[in-house]
Amino acid sequence: MDKFYNLLYKQLDNLFFLYTEEKALTETLKNDINNRFLANCKHLKNKYYSDVNNLTPYHSCQYTMFLYFAANTIFKQNGRLELCDKIYNLSKIVSAADIYYEIELPEIFMFDHPVGTVLGRAKYGNYFTFSQGCTVGNNKGIYPVIGNCVSMMSNSKILGNCKIGDNVIISANTYIKDKDVPSNCIVFNGANGDLIFKETDENLIKQRFDSVFSLKEDN
Repeated sequence: MDKFYNLLYKQLDNLFFLYTEEKALTETLKNDINNRFLANCKHLKNKYYSDVNNLTPYHSCQYTMFLYFAANTIFKQNGRLELCDKIYNLSKIVSAADIYYEIELPEIFMFDHPVGTVLGRAKYGNYFTFSQGCTVGNNKGIYPVIGNCVSMMSNSKILGNCKIGDNVIISANTYIKDKDVPSNCIVFNGANGDLIFKETDENLIKQRFDSVFSLKEDN
């Protein structure tokens, strides 16, 4: 993991200035950051994550995930600091994804090519996945509640007072606003824009998520 921190410190210093006390604070939290980041990677079956001995900050998705855990861990233990903002801004520069450090992503999640994604202050269940151009946001100050094993395909959106069930695939370009989505389904927009729920066997959808994650027995 030394390569991750060496690059982090160099980039922060070049872009925003890294103060001695900020580096020292990060060093004291390295074990917590590493444990969260590596635990997540170990649950991912993707070849770029599953071999934790060969992780590299030069893989932009790995580095973006690391930056989220770093900023979020610092925030959770020390509150909002300028250092958190610096890491958050660095993450946006690296990935063009807006994943704020105060957002509580689950301890196990996955993304691939997250360019243009914006994640708001929803409640996220474990085994959450997303791709490019996705948006999770509020409507009138209310944010979605997202269950376990939910996958957002490219350019899908979840806004407002939504409850998304477990084992759900949100198809590409699907727009969900102030609507609930039942468990065990694939959801997409019909020709007139209405949501269509294609009920799917729970085991079939779990097979899809089992190809991405090492699922825990309690899910």
